[in-house]
Amino acid sequence: MHSRRHFVQRSAAIAALAALLPGLPLSALAANSLLRRRIGSSGEWLPVIGLGTSRTHDVALDEASLEPLLEVLRTLVNGGASLIDTAPSYGRAEAVCGALAARSGLRERLFLASKVSASGREAGARQIEASFRALQTDRIDLIQVHNLQDTATQLGLLRELKEQGRVRYIGVTHYLESAHERLLEVLHQEPVDFVQFNYSVGERNAEQRLLPYCADQGIAVLINRPFQRAALFQRVRGKALPDWATVELDAGSWAQLLLKYILAHPAVTAVIPATSRPRNMADNLLAGHGRLPNAAQRQRIIELFA
Repeated sequence: MHSRRHFVQRSAAIAALAALLPGLPLSALAANSLLRRRIGSSGEWLPVIGLGTSRTHDVALDEASLEPLLEVLRTLVNGGASLIDTAPSYGRAEAVCGALAARSGLRERLFLASKVSASGREAGARQIEASFRALQTDRIDLIQVHNLQDTATQLGLLRELKEQGRVRYIGVTHYLESAHERLLEVLHQEPVDFVQFNYSVGERNAEQRLLPYCADQGIAVLINRPFQRAALFQRVRGKALPDWATVELDAGSWAQLLLKYILAHPAVTAVIPATSRPRNMADNLLAGHGRLPNAAQRQRIIELFA
């Protein structure tokens, strides 16, 4: 029964991706499910492609604005993924994510991650309670201390919420390479389940110390800014994807190649590119299928974006 249900779900996912990306060769999808990696603190499996919501989901809570994002959410889930990352500081994005989860009826299939960016325990508690209301849920899968703001205080609060069962995992975040040393200091001092930071073919500082440390300690890693807010696409504008990227790595787009570079690092648990377009969501998901680059192929990718 389980095998049949899995087959039906996989078939639906492949059909959904094919509808969004006409002409897509489905051989790699048919042979492989979306890659998943374990969360070190629990052993739970998490799909390696998620959805970021900064900027893209800061829209009005009306039908016209929500409908395209609802299709993005359905594409995410139909493609076998579950992680959505948002924050109170992303304008209306957190409330939009809550509305989408409620309208779609997909809440139980989602891994909802948000953040706290406040100073002081009372301010943090108020913001977190507002997140529960905005997301329309009584349990949030992951709450992260955003950009290391009042880290010790907020992590103390989050641990209490985790003990109460209202939050499943806790973590810390930043988005700049200049903060990587601070992140490492916090990780040495504070036990967390997750850490989120920037990493891409154009920002590789995390490879030096941060990613190896997380691998050694079993800390789950979420990667933001995988495209450097589209700056990496500018470097290859007008250039065709090299044939070897498809032949050797099953990459069908520049976005997939960039995401595969990140996922090739074994310390990475998931990457969370933001998008408001279902087609881009489907394209991103395909990076979690097929082969990942080895060391020599990763160097070739670096040279393409040099």
